[in-house]
Amino acid sequence: MAEAFAIPKRAMAIFAHPDDVDFGCTGTLATWIAHGGTHVTYCVLTSGQKGTHDQKMTPERMAETREREQHAAGEAIGVKHFVFLRHQDGELERTMALRGEVCGVIREHQPDVVFTNDPWGHYQMHPDHRVAGWSALDGIIAARDHLFFPEQLRGGRLKRHRVGRALLFGTRDANIWFDISGTIDRKIRALHSHVSQVGRPPELEKRMRTWAKTIGSAWNVPAAEAFRLIELT
Repeated sequence: MAEAFAIPKRAMAIFAHPDDVDFGCTGTLATWIAHGGTHVTYCVLTSGQKGTHDQKMTPERMAETREREQHAAGEAIGVKHFVFLRHQDGELERTMALRGEVCGVIREHQPDVVFTNDPWGHYQMHPDHRVAGWSALDGIIAARDHLFFPEQLRGGRLKRHRVGRALLFGTRDANIWFDISGTIDRKIRALHSHVSQVGRPPELEKRMRTWAKTIGSAWNVPAAEAFRLIELT
């Protein structure tokens, strides 16, 4: 467990679709916000425009709905800033252009810790999840050195920034666990904000509590989230 892990002043989650963060790490972020006053920024790479089976729904309306839901979910745990890059759902590619966008967001918001998908995750089928993880890690490396995307640094609006740690969610190779027994209710409340995706079924709450309990059982805590920690300094 992460007893000695210092709660950071600033954290960022970089993820593919609205709701990814709430399944992945909202319990930990809620704990940091509540107990350490962590300033949290969400960077959402797509707006989930294709996340519907409704034949009458348009991508534009779906994007508006899902961005609104992500705002509500984030606000439920105290997230302060939201950055929507608005790429097309299902069409993310690992490009230098996307790396530059992510680099710029990191330089602007200066997180100490970044959460993202584990791009090495076993049998990770969704291409956006793989690309989100790679682009976040690539952006972290670019953000720290002045010769990467130097145009962002001209005029002094942005400064290069070194992220200290990355925490990968959706991993099978966890090496750090956080107790979320005090914030599991907030995590579930955040997930319920995504009405277009999960509705409000009682099965969701049961599934999330069972999942968190299973992860925490190895450490004798009621609920936990697990990550792959990468030290970057």
